[in-house]
Amino acid sequence: MQKELSELKIAVLAGGVGSEREVSLQSGKNVYESLQKAGLETVFFDIAPDNTSILDDSSIDVFFPILHGQFGEDGQLQAMLEKRNLCFTGSGSESSRKSFDKLLGKQAFFHANLPVAKHLIVHSDDTESNLIPMLEKLADKFVIKPVKQGSSVGVTITDTVETAAASAVGCFAQYGDCMIEEFIPGQEITVGILNETPLPIIEIRSKTTFYDYQAKYESDATEYLFDTIDDSELIKEIQQDALMCFRELGCRHWGRVDFILTKPGIPYILEINTLPGFTSHSLIPMAAKKAGIDTPQVCKKIVEAAWNDYQSEI
Repeated sequence: MQKELSELKIAVLAGGVGSEREVSLQSGKNVYESLQKAGLETVFFDIAPDNTSILDDSSIDVFFPILHGQFGEDGQLQAMLEKRNLCFTGSGSESSRKSFDKLLGKQAFFHANLPVAKHLIVHSDDTESNLIPMLEKLADKFVIKPVKQGSSVGVTITDTVETAAASAVGCFAQYGDCMIEEFIPGQEITVGILNETPLPIIEIRSKTTFYDYQAKYESDATEYLFDTIDDSELIKEIQQDALMCFRELGCRHWGRVDFILTKPGIPYILEINTLPGFTSHSLIPMAAKKAGIDTPQVCKKIVEAAWNDYQSEI
């Protein structure tokens, strides 16, 4: 007999091993407390590749991963959950892998005829001298980013080909796969998705050069604004583009799509986040609140969607 939602036991999985571990622990604590406030029995577990004992606990009905970056957001943990045929929230392993890889995500958006910035992939044998002539043809200003990192870790912005080339070589040396993108000026905006429904658009105005790690998680100066776009048709277009990105990569339950909105009103897709933050500075809870849904209800809705999906598959 199928359990009712109120009878479920949830395990929040946080921590991990990546550069975003501390943020994940903060997110996990907030999800844990929110699910308890929603009336669900919940436990918290600091998970890592060499510490997955919670997955063998038969009393857990639903696992709620809230890891950012490597191991949690790249599909590794999801693959372990799938192998055990366990119920878990968020996107599956393949969708997570493709979404975490900025190049694979960009390719998917391009094939869906959605606007993306021009880019150049950095290879292991690339040098500053051979990158410079390619960069001169790419753009006048550049964004250098690791292909497989989150929370703007390792991202730099520069407006000369020489510094772009040097940053790219350094980025590859530190993080591996790296790309250089054309810098697109405009408003930084984001759209959360909750169970196939786009949430209100948030414009992000950071006091730093761009919305970097400090602006995301540490600074109280970053502004998060609603209703800064007057054109109702453009709002619908952006929200539908976000949902299309979500579906194109086969995502489920919840996520967030980041854009740059140019002055002519073109929404360029930056990336999709399958496990966005749930800290005090995070955008999904903020957007949901604007839509009249408090954080405990957001977490409860995510669990309910996962449980319903799982029951329909067994």
